[in-house]
This record gives sequence, structure tokens and C-alpha cells, in this order.
Amino acid sequence: MQRYSVFAVAREALRHHTGWDRAWRSPAPKAKYDVVIVGAGGHGLATAYWLGKKYGIRNVAVIEKGWLGGGNTGRNTTIIRSNYLQDPSAAIYEKARSLYETISQDINYNVMFSPRGVMMLAQTHHEVRGYKRTAQANALQGVQTEFIGPGRVKDLCPILNIDGPRYPVLGALWQARGGTARHDAVAWGYARACSAMGMDIVQQCEVTAVRQAGGRAIGVTTTKGDIDCDKLALVVAGHSGVLAEMAGFRLPIESVALQALVSEPIKPCMDVVVMANTVHGYMSQSDKGEMVIGGGTDGFNNYTQRGSFHHIEETVRALIETFPMISRLKMLRQWGGIVDVTGDRSPIIGTTPLGNCFINCGWGTGGFKAIPGSGWATADLIARGEPGPLAAAFTLDRFREGRFIDESVAAGVAH
Repeated sequence: MQRYSVFAVAREALRHHTGWDRAWRSPAPKAKYDVVIVGAGGHGLATAYWLGKKYGIRNVAVIEKGWLGGGNTGRNTTIIRSNYLQDPSAAIYEKARSLYETISQDINYNVMFSPRGVMMLAQTHHEVRGYKRTAQANALQGVQTEFIGPGRVKDLCPILNIDGPRYPVLGALWQARGGTARHDAVAWGYARACSAMGMDIVQQCEVTAVRQAGGRAIGVTTTKGDIDCDKLALVVAGHSGVLAEMAGFRLPIESVALQALVSEPIKPCMDVVVMANTVHGYMSQSDKGEMVIGGGTDGFNNYTQRGSFHHIEETVRALIETFPMISRLKMLRQWGGIVDVTGDRSPIIGTTPLGNCFINCGWGTGGFKAIPGSGWATADLIARGEPGPLAAAFTLDRFREGRFIDESVAAGVAH
């Protein structure tokens, strides 16, 4: 693998950038692999990376029906935080957040991780009590957060209106080491690292059937032919239910579109991430100066990736009260990402009723922040055949046994 560095950039500048290698190979699929991972988004690629890095399993194919990172990985608002209430959630998200801190050095690719801090506004007395409880839980979990007052909120984000007539800011849950990263770069960096280990990333390769014999997965049928494997992992976000049906089992998930939009670029005015859960909107400013705005999910099941007009009205109307300055901004574009949501708003990582078939799904609206930790946990699962400590609580069995990890009720929002 060609190593990226300031010296490499200077060298290529002198020869008009003619010496760069392709970041990753795009080979035709082989007849058989040790592991086939369906889904070349952040979670699938991170899984492949840790399989190679931790376990030396490198005869791996990551197959994608579209283009690499073209699903939810490239359609989110890039927030990274780990201030969850439930212990299993805090553990896996904190693992992911800590891996984000060193990911650029680990994979030799700048993912533009920006630990600018994330604050979740408390705009009702119920939220104040809830966030104080979460801050105390985080302290026990080893996650660095604190509850701050309105004055500190205003200092951290001067453009905030803390005296709104309907929803004044009463404080916030502040995680100084949270932040954002460049979503495309995360997928590209992992893809480059996987390719350098000899793994095959096969794009435009849609799975049409899961092949099985004797109650075990033996491969997949794709638009590029049959591919055999010893182990199969389904890591396809919003289409998890579709793949599970092909494999002969059902998942307790629903797929919906999550809405987001971005404004025209403006001068720097906001260097933190702000989440306002009462009015259900969240916002940060990108490196290009755009205000990146996230909204809610559609109220009906669907597989579309387009925006919905009512979300523009509801989300922007709510945010204008908290950020009056954005009332004059023009919105450039809007989009939706397909998210798979479980009943308890927590993911599923574990074995399935089909032998040799593993599942990673159900991240709902919080998938991007979990990518490195999710890949770490899923690689453990595939290599060992059973979940490791990070994923032990997230198995499919919890729905039958009533072991819910209810982050929706605990945090009031699952983003």
C-alpha cells in the first residue's frame, strides 16, 4: 500500500500527481472466501478491517449492491458521541469514539475527526432530570460527560438563543470529546486498508439469494455469479430485513427514512455540535461552512432515500427558535437515509437461526458514530463464532428473553 504523508503529497505535486496508486482494488469475485460480508458501508468495511487486523483472516470479500459507502455511511450528519445511559450502549459507543481518535493514524487515511464537543440541550425540566441522571451513569461507566448550565451553553455556542419563549435552554449534557468526522473518508479509509490486506471489495454486486445446506449458510447468489463462503455476515443497514428474509428468518426491525438537510456555506459561527431533542433537531457546521441539519424519521416504513417536505418545515421551524440566525439561510439540498430500527432502539449483533450466518443491524439513527466499535465487535463475533464482551448484550435472543436495552426511553432520542 502506498503510504500517505506530507512528503508523498509534496513529491506528487512536483510530478503533477501522476504517481498515485488506486486507493483500493475493484476485482471480480473469486469462487470462494473464508468470509463474505454483505454491505460495503462503514460497518461492513470496519468488520473486514478488524478481521484482518486482529485475527489475520484476510480471504474476505466485501460485496455491495451499489457503490462503496453509497448507503447510510454517506447519508448521515456525522455526529460522534458516547453519552448513552445503558451500560452496554455506553461501552460499545465509547469504544467506537476512542477508536475514532486514532483511526487516521491506524489506517493512514485522514478521516477528519474533529473532537469539537457535543451538547444535548435540556429544554424542559424532565430533560434536566434525565441528563443529570445520564451524566451520573456516564461517570460510573468511565465516559467523560457533565451537565452544564445555560451560561456555559451560551459561552460554548454564542449563536444559541437560550431564552426561547416556548423552549428556553435550561442546561445541557456536554461531552467535550465527542465531535464529527468526514463520513465518506471513513468508508474510503477502511476500504483502502482492507484492499491493502488482500481483501476483495466487489461493487455493483447485488445479492439475490442466500445459499444454504443442512441449516448452514454456504454462500450467496449475486448478479456477478455464485460466491461460496465458510462464514457469511449480513451488514446492510436499512435492507437487513430483506437479506434476512432471503436467509429464511425474520428480524424485529422496521426500515424508515431519516431526514437531513444542509444550508449554503457561511463564515464560521459554530464550533460545537448541538442536539435539541425536545424540538427534535440537531446542527453542526461543516469544514466547508455549511450548516448540517438533522431531523426525524418518516412516520411510515419505506426504502426511499429522498427528502420529505414536512420535515423541512418541522425541523427548521423548531431550530429557528433556538438558532434565530438560520432563518435567513438558504437550504442547498435535502436527503434521506434508510435506517433499520429495533423496538428498543439498540442494535443487533449476533448469530442467526441460520448456521454460519451472522448479523449486524438495527443501529437505527445512530450508526455512523458506532462504526469502529461495531466493526471490532462483529469481527470478534465472526472469528470466535459467538459474541465477545462488547456485543454480548446485543444478540437477537434478547427480544425473545425480554432483555431490552431501551435507549429510546432512556435518552429520549436515538441519534
